[in-house]
Order: sequence, then structure tokens, then C-alpha cells
Amino acid sequence: MSLRSTAEIVSDCLERAGTQYIFGYPGGQNIRFIEALYGSKVKFILVTHEACAGFMADVYSRLTGNVGACLSTLGPGATNMTTGVGNAFLDRVPVLAFTAKMGRIWKGRTVQMQIDHRKLYAPITKWSAELETGRIYPVLTKAITVALSEQPGPVHLDFPEDVAEELSPETCFGFPSAPPAVGRPDDQALRDAEKLIAQAKRPLVAIGLTMNRARATPELREFIQKHNLPVVSTMMAKGHIDEDSSQFVGVLGRAKRDIVGEYCHPADLVIAIGYDPIEFSYEDWLPKDVPLIHIDSVPADIAPGFSVACEICGDIRTSLQRLLQIPLINHQWEDYHREAHRKKLKEAFKPVSKTFTPQQALSAMREVLPADGILVSDVGAHTHIIGQLWNPKEPGRLLVSNGWSSMGFAIPAAIAAKLVHPERPVMACTGDGGFLMMVGEISTAVRLSLPVIFIVLRDNYLSLINVKQHRKKYHPSGVALFNTDYRSSDNFFGAEVIVAAEEEEFRAALHRALKCEKPIVIETLIDPLEYQRLI
Repeated sequence: MSLRSTAEIVSDCLERAGTQYIFGYPGGQNIRFIEALYGSKVKFILVTHEACAGFMADVYSRLTGNVGACLSTLGPGATNMTTGVGNAFLDRVPVLAFTAKMGRIWKGRTVQMQIDHRKLYAPITKWSAELETGRIYPVLTKAITVALSEQPGPVHLDFPEDVAEELSPETCFGFPSAPPAVGRPDDQALRDAEKLIAQAKRPLVAIGLTMNRARATPELREFIQKHNLPVVSTMMAKGHIDEDSSQFVGVLGRAKRDIVGEYCHPADLVIAIGYDPIEFSYEDWLPKDVPLIHIDSVPADIAPGFSVACEICGDIRTSLQRLLQIPLINHQWEDYHREAHRKKLKEAFKPVSKTFTPQQALSAMREVLPADGILVSDVGAHTHIIGQLWNPKEPGRLLVSNGWSSMGFAIPAAIAAKLVHPERPVMACTGDGGFLMMVGEISTAVRLSLPVIFIVLRDNYLSLINVKQHRKKYHPSGVALFNTDYRSSDNFFGAEVIVAAEEEEFRAALHRALKCEKPIVIETLIDPLEYQRLI
């Protein structure tokens, strides 16, 4: 009977799960695990900060459908990684988060760097366990099943260093290869929905985050087209409806949300498909007296007093296939009114400033980036404009942190996206605040020779906070990022920096960057005053 170390068995589990990378940082307590990964089909990717390991595992999972994996050492490494793991938790992404731990002899003792990792990770994971010799396959099977089950999310696995070293004859008798099936929707609930939709005069469709894993984009588009229904979207659901189509009327909770809300106001029924309030709660935009049909994998999370007329929990694709059988709806939405609204929303984003604006930068990026390219957006003032202006055309071409809304997401997320799709161009768009948080990760892109385009919209402020201070007539305190004598660098860790201060200069930099076979930073000097008007 052959014996393997527990670390080698865990590596085998990741291989069987289809996980290609584990992102992390080494420490004395996890080097046996890293050694076990060496030569396996699972590649260890060294990051510069453990939060980035969590972000990268998250994005890897979003783009592949496989469970992501990240690794930290104990203590401060484990606390650092919570930021990335929290992102996977609130953005509903299946990730295995491994933390190294002192050997079992030190359990309950006062030891340098030792804390209770399971308590630390409990609020931001679906399940937590300590790995034990002889029980790796059943524990990893459960961990992956829990991570992939609706609603998906991260699982924490504490890995004692002595357990990693121990030998075991354990063998595998099967392993989860796909997410557990989501239940079938209730027939009576579907019949109730059909009646409500048939009776409505102005039904409005709202789509959200769950659509990203529903495998139901064709059915959604057919349903919308058949009935010519207006659609609003959350930030993370962008791409399921082509925003060039006349049915799309805007993104909820982003720049110029008042114009979007104005169009939605006459709706007498909201058909929410895959709508997860983790991005933008129902209460923030849905009138209490408007009936709601909630079609999702889980029940609606909504305050008492709102009108949930029908709740359909189960497989969204099955629900849409059933709703496609409804006869053509005789609603009262007018095409000309919708076109007038779309024109008004577009006109609202025309710059009033003569300086280089964020809208101009984003428009240039959309024109230059090929249709299959991936844009990764950081969190900040620019995100609000991306939310309304960027048309990704298809799902998975715009990546953002929205449930967690973590600054610093874009740089590591773009690196992970390029690892998954080396054949596709990848741009990261970040404000200068988010850039400063994770600039060290550019060295990872350089080390891995990944030609990611890092676009920094530099306006010298934490502009989103500055907007909020301005609205409340507060002083602009604590938001200035640079002194007046700041000078741009010509490179970061070997990645060339191009400085662009006006639109044509910026377009030229984009075209050059797309041809470059190395990572490149475009420092884009924009006027932040437009944010005051648009957000």
C-alpha cells in the first residue's frame, strides 16, 4: 500500500476538482504544501499580498466555473487574506481558502502569530474545517460541494503543519466535478407568475448577479425580445443584455440613477430575474406598492411591507423556459418613450468640461478594446460611470467587486483574468487610490510576463469620498493623495509607464499597449469635476 503525505493528497484533490492555480504567499508552516504542489497540475502563484491571493482565486473561479484556491501562512498572512476571501463571500464565488497553522502540539498554547483562524473566517465563509490525516478526501469533497452549492461562496480549511507532513494510505473513491443541481421551480408559482405578467400594463425586468451562473442568457434574451420589455441591470449582471438594444434602460444604483429611476417609475410589475440584493437592495429603488415577481435560486431578501406577489425559487433557466410559453404581452410601454429615455441618459454623460474627462477615457477604452476583451474595474468614482457607460456585450467581460466593493480589486483580478485567458486582451481600470493599495502586484504581472494593461485614472483624490463630502458641505479632508510636487515615474517594477493628459494621447497609448507583449501602465490624468455632476 503506497503512502503519500497529506499535503500531496490535498494537491490531488485540487487536481481532481479541476483547479489549475493556487494563489498565495509562503511561510514556514505551509512550505510542505507548496512542495507538494511542485510538479503537480496545480501551479502555485506567488503574490505580493495575501488579499490579492483571495481576489485572484475569486476571479479564476468566475471565469472558469471551477473552484478557486488561495493560501496564506498563519496569523498576519491569514488576516490579510480575509479581504480577498470576503470578496468571494459577498460576490458569491466558490473558493477554497487554506490557512497554515502551527502543529497540533501547540493547540491551545500561547504561541507567536497563532490565533483561532476558524473564528476569524467564520463570518466570511460558508463552512470551516481543520484538515486531519486520513480524512482529506471526505473533507475536501464536502468543502467543494458546499462552496459550489447555491449560493456559492468560500470555504475555509485550516492546515496544521504537522498534518501536512504526515503520511497516509488514503485513496479517493469519487470527487465532485460539477455544482450540485439547483431544484426545479414550483409549478404553481410559475402559473401565478404567468397570470401576473399577462395582466400587467407596464412590466419591468430587473436582472442581477445570479444570472452569472444561471446558464440562461439565451432564454433571458429571447424572453425580453419576444415581449419587447424594458430591462434594468445591476453592475455585475452587465452583459446578459446587449446594451445597444432598445430594451436596455440602464443600470441600477450607478451614475445618473435618477434618470434610470424616472423611467422605471410607471412600472406596475417588476420581474426580477436572478436579482441578488447584495449589489443593490430592492428597498433602494422598488416602490412598496409595485408587485414583485422574484425569480432566483433563493427567496427574496426584502423588508416587510413590500409587495412580493410571487416567489419562484429554483433553476432560473427552467423558469425562463416556462415563461417563454406565455402568449405575447399586450403592455403599454411605448418604443418612442424608451428611445427618448435612452437618448436622455446618453446625453447626460456628455462632458461639460473642456478638460480630459473620465467619460472620454472610458469611451476611448471601449472603442479600442476588442469585443472579446476583458475590462476589470476597481471600486471608486469611476465605477459609477463604467456601470452606466460600459457595454461588455457578453457576460464575463466586465469584472468588478460589488457585493464586497473592495478597493484594490482591479490589479490582482486582471492578472488572474489574463492567466485564465492569455489569448484575450485584459485591461484593469483603477483610480489612483485603488492603484496605490495594490501597486506591488504589478511586479507579479512582470514576473509572469503577463501583458496586462493597467489604466490609472489619476485625479489626485479619493474622488468618490470627495463627492460625498462636497454634497454634505464638509471640508475635503483626508482625500488628497499626492503633494503638489508629485512627479510621474517611468516604470513600476519593470512595467513601462505612459503618461496621457489628453484624449488623443490616451488613444495612442491604448493602441500601443495592445501591441505590447509586456505589462504596461497608462497613467491617465483626468479632471475629477465631472464626478460631482454625474454621481
